[in-house]
Formats: sequence, structure tokens, C-alpha cells
Amino acid sequence: EKAYFNYINASYTNSITKNLCIAGGCAMNSVANGKLYEKTKFKKIFIQPAAYDAGGAIGAALSVYYDNNKNRNYENYNLYLGPEYSNIDVEKAINAKKNYLDKENIKFENFTNKQDDLLTKIVDFLIEKKIVGIFKGRVEWGARALGNRSIIADPRGEEIKNIMNRKIKRRESFRPFAPIILYEYLKDWFDIDREVSTMMEVHKIKVEKKNIIPAVVHVDDTCRLQTLKENDNKFIYKLISKFNQRTEIPILLNTSFNENEPIVCKPEEAIDTFIRTEMDALLLENYLLYR
Repeated sequence: EKAYFNYINASYTNSITKNLCIAGGCAMNSVANGKLYEKTKFKKIFIQPAAYDAGGAIGAALSVYYDNNKNRNYENYNLYLGPEYSNIDVEKAINAKKNYLDKENIKFENFTNKQDDLLTKIVDFLIEKKIVGIFKGRVEWGARALGNRSIIADPRGEEIKNIMNRKIKRRESFRPFAPIILYEYLKDWFDIDREVSTMMEVHKIKVEKKNIIPAVVHVDDTCRLQTLKENDNKFIYKLISKFNQRTEIPILLNTSFNENEPIVCKPEEAIDTFIRTEMDALLLENYLLYR
């Protein structure tokens, strides 16, 4: 961290801007990133979620773009830039596994044009402490699952973290999961009042709140935070809003949809992970599978 901040501060001294974009492997250090405003003099900082080597590629491409275009006002805050799959693709994937699904008594329903019913069903599962995989829309850009290829759960109660680690992620028990919070409630829960939409920073939760959602709080009272506005991801926003209406908790536990493998991309990969783990339910576009 000392080297990281010293290098960034040296860059500030030698530059003419107070804005900073960071890419490269160091930019994946979300703990250090959460201290950048405190430890450096930059006023606006942006770290996109593919900040590893892919971030350097983006910087090179943008540099060429700006050198060859008079319009310098290009903006793109869409964090979902990967492949997407239709309901037809999903139906094919389900049919390919239909014999196994029937054998294991796994039910599935089609919620096309019934979004409110779908949201209610998922919130019911979450309140029952069930773990739900979300496969919907385009794949996230970068290493962070931001709602389209996520596994979600109710963040209340210590046991849900242990269940997730033991049955699905199969990783070290001390590792917490990330909270995804509706932006308008951010200041009620954290000592921060700006967007962290890319889940690239760690911040402390308010002391009086940490025992309410222990599944997403680390031993030092920090969380790897993701804030969410409606335009960021309308489906997940509506889902958390409905969960908040029922529980007065505007937060869900969010972790990447994988089990010691890369994040799932295709419907077949999502179904295989659902079958292989003890996940309770899986949303595949408009289809909901559940045990």
C-alpha cells in the first residue's frame, strides 16, 4: 500500500489533472482502493472492474480514439458488455438436462411477462435463507459479478456465509461475501456518500449496523462494497427494493456465480454449477429452477 500510494502521489505531483484512472493488477487491490481519497490528493478517481491487464488495453484504445476524433466527450458507464443468451438458448440448455432435472425432482417455471411474480418468488426464497443463482442479461465486464452472473442470499445471520462457503463456493471459511446496496440508503449503512458501482473498493460499515448483516462484514468491520442505482441494473434494483420492503434491509449478499471455476457465461455452465453444488434456486433469464 505504501508503494501504491507513493507512486500515485508522485503521479499527482507530475500531472496537470486532479482526475485519476487506474488499471493493471494493483488496481484489483480493493482494500487499498478504499483508501485512495484519504491517502492521495486526487479529487475524482475511476477504477473499472476489468482493471487488470485488460484495463491497459482499454486505455490504449481510448488514447487512439481521442487522438483521431475531435469529440472527446465519449462516455460509457455500462458495466455489462459480455455475451447474452435468449430464452430459446435457455430452453435448449434445460431440455438437454431434462432427464436429470426430472430425476432429481428439480422444478422449473417460466415467468415471461410475470416479472413481479418472479421477484416475489425470489424474495420468498431469500427470506427462507435459500441461496439463489442469477443468470440474466449480458455478462459483466471484468472480474466482479455485479448482478447478472451472481449468487445472492439474505445477508442477515452468520450461518448463511458458512452455508455458502461450505456447500457452494467451497473455499476458506474466513472469507466474507460482498454487499450490494441500493445507493439511496448508502449513507445509512456506510461512512461514504459516493458511488462504488464496480465493487472495486473496501469500506467500513457503521458500527451499529455490522451485526445486522454479518454475512457480508469482514473481521475488521469492512465490506467490499457495490452500490446500485436503478439505471445500473433495473432487475436487481427491483429485486433488492422488494427485499427491502419485506425486511427493511436494502442489501443483498452478492458473490460471483462460480465454484472454483471462471464465472459462468453460458446457460449450460449455470445449470452444471447449479446441479454440482447445493444451490437452492437458479434464475435463467425468465426461467426459475428450484429444488
